[in-house]
Amino acid sequence: MLRRMVLIIVLVAIVVVGLAITRPWLYFVNREVNEAFPGLSTEQREAIGNMPEEEKQALIEMAKENTEMAEQTAMAQVGEDTIVPEAEQAMPPEMPAEPKVLAQGSFIDIDPIHGAVGTATIYELPAGERILRFQDFRSKNGPDLHVYLSTEAPTSTFAGLGENEVHLGALKGNVGNQNYEIPADVDLSQYMSVVIYCRPFHVVFSTAAFS
Repeated sequence: MLRRMVLIIVLVAIVVVGLAITRPWLYFVNREVNEAFPGLSTEQREAIGNMPEEEKQALIEMAKENTEMAEQTAMAQVGEDTIVPEAEQAMPPEMPAEPKVLAQGSFIDIDPIHGAVGTATIYELPAGERILRFQDFRSKNGPDLHVYLSTEAPTSTFAGLGENEVHLGALKGNVGNQNYEIPADVDLSQYMSVVIYCRPFHVVFSTAAFS
């Protein structure tokens, strides 16, 4: 009888210790974490808190993979828009003849925090110059955005630019009509799209595929 009691006590002790170590009840309890982005001011954190939920969640998911990228993207998106001055939004000076449209596409959203709207059109001016023009353009803001011609039409964040991309310069503003000169030696038949690209983190912000 005594041996049986001792055995029961030992078994109960083993079960208690096992439960204390494994704590299986935690698998049935949700633990919610909502940390603030590091390095942001109180005002910036409040601005992020007021973002649409899908954008906020996308930044949180980004922070799990790359805190620096999430922090800089958040700071850019809650900052002031960079608007192209009205004097620079017009078409370049041209001769009386109409410019010729060579290609055109519309910008798309890549995900909740990477996207743009508006059209991208390549014109050939009467004197022979070619320009890329953004019309009715507005992009999500981001760190160090640039404009490229791409041999591909990337539709995902980390898709890249393809081979032999053509750099047309830093994005002049995330809002407003704007023009970019295309070098004379560029064979446009090789290029499928214009890409808004974040250089520090190699991220596609938006694409306009040419038709």
